[in-house]
Amino acid sequence: MKQLSEFDAAGRLILEDINAQDFQQRFPHIDPKAADRILHGQYGSGELIYGLDVTQQAWALVGRHRWLKLLRLPLIRWFADLGYLLFARYRSQISYLLTGSSQCDENACYQIPSRSKRS
Repeated sequence: MKQLSEFDAAGRLILEDINAQDFQQRFPHIDPKAADRILHGQYGSGELIYGLDVTQQAWALVGRHRWLKLLRLPLIRWFADLGYLLFARYRSQISYLLTGSSQCDENACYQIPSRSKRS
């Protein structure tokens, strides 16, 4: 998320912490537990998107990782979504294997649903 924020020079994304005390008041339609299991995003119109759709849209808005749109093609989408769900479920264990830490801290990661400032 830090890298995504750095590339967002135009300020097209708003990244939110699902653990913020006022998150549920500001986003009563988003269950923080569900958002912890699968990434949630929200367009300016209020429409919610999930998982790899959020990832692909966020990177597209900052003009990077254009190859991610390949993961949304009909034949690839099903497999990519399955892979994402497995990754999301075991992300703490994967993080531990790769970094030696399974916990996020204030400087290492962010929880989001991202919202585009544009409708």
